[in-house]
Amino acid sequence: MYKEDWLIRQIKNTIRIIMWILFKRKSVEYEIVDEYNYKKTDLLHKEILKLLSELKINKAENLLFETIDSGDLNFLRLSLDFYNRLNGLSDEELKKGNFAREEIEMGLNDILEIYGVKDLNI
Repeated sequence: MYKEDWLIRQIKNTIRIIMWILFKRKSVEYEIVDEYNYKKTDLLHKEILKLLSELKINKAENLLFETIDSGDLNFLRLSLDFYNRLNGLSDEELKKGNFAREEIEMGLNDILEIYGVKDLNI
């Protein structure tokens, strides 16, 4: 239990630090700026939210990795939002979605590596 609480805090803090350093934002949530002119990341965000609401976590993560564009920081913002949302799920919800908290850590580290942010040791 303590290890899991520690991991939850580490993931949360890592995401907040990256958001502040790269985007100068305290808020982690991905925001759709223009409801009339969606970007690729806006559409992806909507699809990921739908999958998460159905607890299709693996499918959502696969979609994220299949569509990621390492040259577009909006994908990083979207990814940070995704892993922050996963981190906020209860253990029961993660289990129903066939996902483990350690997978959140691994996925987040994989995303950060894609964007050249390494060795944070979460």
